[in-house]
Amino acid sequence: MSGKFVVGYDDSSPARRALDFALDKAARQGGSIVLAHVMEWSPYTFLTPEELEERHARRKQEIARAETAIMGPVKDKLAKVDVPVETIITYGHIAEKLCEIAKQTGATQMVIGRDGNSALVSRVFGSTAGTLVQIAPVPCTIVP
Repeated sequence: MSGKFVVGYDDSSPARRALDFALDKAARQGGSIVLAHVMEWSPYTFLTPEELEERHARRKQEIARAETAIMGPVKDKLAKVDVPVETIITYGHIAEKLCEIAKQTGATQMVIGRDGNSALVSRVFGSTAGTLVQIAPVPCTIVP
């Protein structure tokens, strides 16, 4: 059974473990990977047109930096594996964007790493993993 795995990726140790897990599954199943880097970006509706333009310019710079610093190096490494990989860089609420990407790409599973924040931190600030499992449109694997 082949499948498409959306992997949330930020070049952290948990994200690398999640990618390794998904690569192993995809290789054994004849599947593919959609490697997604989502940058948190909260929309402000009260900004002036000039501020919005400045924010848009910063967003382009951050996407270029993410491509160079995060996705470029991992794409080079993934060029050596026998699993098709596509990459996406976008802005928004991480869990929501990963769900959108899963729907848009026809993914059969989502995979993210868990960073091990304390229970208190997760309760106060929320956790991407916790939110994702609640709203995921497809099965979701959290890799410890």
